[in-house]
Amino acid sequence: MTGKLYLVPTPIGNLKDMTFRAIEVLKEVDLILAEDTRNSGKLLKHFEIGTQMHSHHMHNEHKTVEGIVKRIQNGENIALISDAGTPAISDPGFLLTRACVEVGIEVDCLPGATAFVPALVNSGFPNDKFVFEGFLPVKKGRQTRLELLAQENRTIIFYESPHKLLKTLAQFVEYFGADRQVSVSRELTKLHEETVRGTAEEVLKHFENKPPKGEIVVVVKGNS
Repeated sequence: MTGKLYLVPTPIGNLKDMTFRAIEVLKEVDLILAEDTRNSGKLLKHFEIGTQMHSHHMHNEHKTVEGIVKRIQNGENIALISDAGTPAISDPGFLLTRACVEVGIEVDCLPGATAFVPALVNSGFPNDKFVFEGFLPVKKGRQTRLELLAQENRTIIFYESPHKLLKTLAQFVEYFGADRQVSVSRELTKLHEETVRGTAEEVLKHFENKPPKGEIVVVVKGNS
C-alpha cells in the first residue's frame, strides 16, 4: 500500500507557533526529511519527537528525490520540513512534491507558519491581490526583473538577507521611485520583531542608521 508525503510547516521563530497536528504527524511518520538535521534536531527534541531524520536540502535534493519516491511507493509515510516555515516556499520541497504528484502519491500540506503572510497583512498595503517574488536574482536578470516589477500594480513581497537589504532598498528608490511605500518586517514572531514602514527613501535611511539583523521580508506597495 502506497504511503503519503506530508509537508509540515515549522515555526519561523516562536516555538509556540508549532501546531498540534504538526507534532502528531512528525511523531507518526516513518521518516522526517530535514533541510538541516542539526537545526531540526533541536526542534524535534523540544517537542519530544524521536522519528528518524535524513538530510534533504537544495544541494542534494536532485539526487535523493527518486529514492524517496520509491520509499513512499513501498508504503512509508514521509514528512518534509524546512529550517523554518512552510517547505517549498523559497526552500527545498518543490522537486519532491512534483515527483510525488506525477506518480500519483498523495501529498498532504499542513497549514502553518509562513513568513510572508504576517508581513503582508501587517504592512497595511492592499492584500486582496499580491505577488510573491521570493529572493531577487543576485546578478543576472536582477535589473530586468526590477524594471518589470516597477510597473506591477499589485502588492509585491520579497525575501531578503540582512547584508543585501540596503542594496535592495537603494534599487527600489532607483527603479520604483523614492516615494514608493515600503514595509520591512524582520525577526517575525521573535523577541526583537520589528516592522518599519515609510517611503523607500525613508526606510533606506532608517536601515543605513540602524544596520538590519535577522530574517527579513520586504513588502512594496504596487504602482498606482
